[in-house]
Amino acid sequence: MRRKPLLLISNDDGIGSRGINALAQSLKEIGEIVVVAPDRQQSAVGHAITVNTPLRASKFYRDGVFFGYAVTGTPADAVKLAVRSLLKRRPSILVSGINHGSNTAVSILYSGTVSAATEGTILGIPSVAISLATFKKPDFSFAARFAGRIVRLVLEHGLPNGVLLNVNVPPVPEEKIRGVKVTRQGEAVWDDTFDVRRDPNNKEYFWLTGNLIQADTSNDADEVAVRHRYVSITPIQFDLTAYTKMEDLRGWIEPAFATRMLDGRSGLEGGVTHCTERSREKTK
Repeated sequence: MRRKPLLLISNDDGIGSRGINALAQSLKEIGEIVVVAPDRQQSAVGHAITVNTPLRASKFYRDGVFFGYAVTGTPADAVKLAVRSLLKRRPSILVSGINHGSNTAVSILYSGTVSAATEGTILGIPSVAISLATFKKPDFSFAARFAGRIVRLVLEHGLPNGVLLNVNVPPVPEEKIRGVKVTRQGEAVWDDTFDVRRDPNNKEYFWLTGNLIQADTSNDADEVAVRHRYVSITPIQFDLTAYTKMEDLRGWIEPAFATRMLDGRSGLEGGVTHCTERSREKTK
């Protein structure tokens, strides 16, 4: 008898979140599921991993029923620990989500949800990140059903090495969804501000806030597609090399250092001398 696929589920909102529960319930009928996720909220931690303190994994129960393992670390920690230590066999796929809030444009870099899927991709596991694009009261029902559809497709077709799917679902009823688009990462920046506040001891602290400024109006951009009520599916990779710029940079960086080296200088002496002089100034 053919063995059922093993589905590893993680997130960044924490193992107790509604989104991961909706995802797990939706994927049960596809195969064997194992949930390994942070024990608390870990949004916007990016791809951080824990190296200076030990990790702990404890069994987590929902309504008295075993649900998964809660890890005292980041989303990437949870995935790494699951694959390397907790699981008895290799997952067929990793699904991260369902995130409460979109992960489009520049937010991809900050996202713990996407980073959990990225870690799966680094480990050679086909991986999907899925987010519901709202920070208000969420209804995860359609996003959970859609997750099941995309997981079945990935299990059937696979994904290219080093590539994961970043899925963002509009926060509207299924009948108002206009379709599905394969998109690119859009251009946007966060207009960050810090609220200055006072704690009960009247000591100053800062609270990050801000707005996402959309710089992209193209219909193939992820954020634009979601705003137009399309499910956005963006293939992304962890190779950050700017290949199209390499030749241009080689044209002026390498010759500059080659000339200095022919003159008997390393090309770095100026910088080293400058740093040394500044260090001496500090020690006087």
